[in-house]
Amino acid sequence: MTRLLPVLGAYLLGSIPFGLLVGRFGRGIDVRGEGSGNIGATNVTRAMGLGAGILTLALDLGKGAVAVALTRWMDGPGAEPALAGLAAVVGHIFPVYLQFRGGKGVATGCGVFLVLAPAATLGAAAVFGLTVLITRRVSPGSILAAASLPLILVLGDSAPILVAASLIASALIIVRHRENIRNLLSGIEPRVGEKGRGR
Repeated sequence: MTRLLPVLGAYLLGSIPFGLLVGRFGRGIDVRGEGSGNIGATNVTRAMGLGAGILTLALDLGKGAVAVALTRWMDGPGAEPALAGLAAVVGHIFPVYLQFRGGKGVATGCGVFLVLAPAATLGAAAVFGLTVLITRRVSPGSILAAASLPLILVLGDSAPILVAASLIASALIIVRHRENIRNLLSGIEPRVGEKGRGR
């Protein structure tokens, strides 16, 4: 039971809605009522500007990284850090503090896997950057980066627990982008710098 406590703590840490807090304390707004209604960095940027978006990105990424690092420090290497990282992603997407209606998990997942598998994560980040550069849209970059991470881990002969955690996290992230996928197919997904109902 005590070994599950870091996983529960990671979920609660992941549940902290930093985008919502940045909106409320920075400008007194609820970002859920702005743009796409998402609490992630992209929507915060649209609602409040680049500085607020970068702050949200750093905080969301940081909580994923801290969840894994703390668990590794407490329990050492093994399955627990990967489980804690997955719990942090689940917490961001389904936060207990917001009636389980949260973000899409991209930044938090990035923070998690930067600690668990830095080289593979940098590879997925390169996929993200290249896709955004080509499409001028954030959501396809997020979707392709999430999809590529398990493949990169498999090609790198990573531990099965890391591959399994990445598959679950990637599936959750892609499912959370289902509205973006519909928008992309309809041709209405906003480009970088445009207002809209996208991510």
